[in-house]
Amino acid sequence: MASRFLFVTLFALVISQAFGSDPSQLQDFCVAEMNPQVFVNGVVCKNPNAVTANDFFFPGLDKAGNTNNSLGSNVTAVAVNNLPGLNTLGISFARLDFAPGGLVPPHYHPRATEILVVIEGTLEVVFVSSTNNQLFKKILNKGDVYVFPQGLIHFQFNRGWTNAVAFSGLSSQNPGVVFVANAVFGSNPPISDDVLAKAFKLDKKTIDWLQAQFTSGN
Repeated sequence: MASRFLFVTLFALVISQAFGSDPSQLQDFCVAEMNPQVFVNGVVCKNPNAVTANDFFFPGLDKAGNTNNSLGSNVTAVAVNNLPGLNTLGISFARLDFAPGGLVPPHYHPRATEILVVIEGTLEVVFVSSTNNQLFKKILNKGDVYVFPQGLIHFQFNRGWTNAVAFSGLSSQNPGVVFVANAVFGSNPPISDDVLAKAFKLDKKTIDWLQAQFTSGN
């Protein structure tokens, strides 16, 4: 267990240097003020005199996330909203848990490249490029690492018969995540079914059914 978390820690340090895309800090740290009175591009700095060690601390990634849901997966994200010391440092982190058959569905991160390492089990990982919609797929086993370029649609799927665990580092304090199906069929207010029927070459009845699957109540 100790060697596993040492590996994960070193992994996080490497990606922070290799993939950081947020603006560099202009001081040692700029801990996020979680209740700012002004809005800026990013997060306002907390008064340095009020900063404590807990501002740089997040516990619990040794514990499995709850995969008892329709997707059979759980993502425990560590970003600036729950680890304020990440502000301006250009990095965030996540633990991904998968039940057998579990899926993190097609999505993309508008502000970050993602690098993933498998800790337990086996994962099928896929991304699709913007050039001719070329699909890149790989089966990852324990200790394997894979990179998902910024802004490209990707997913992770546990095709195995046992649970799988992975850790991801992302090159932004606030990478954002857009789940493709939710955005297209579950937007609020909804996209016109005329538009979606034409775009997906489906009849409006089918589109209406798809939209019903992604409303807030489902």
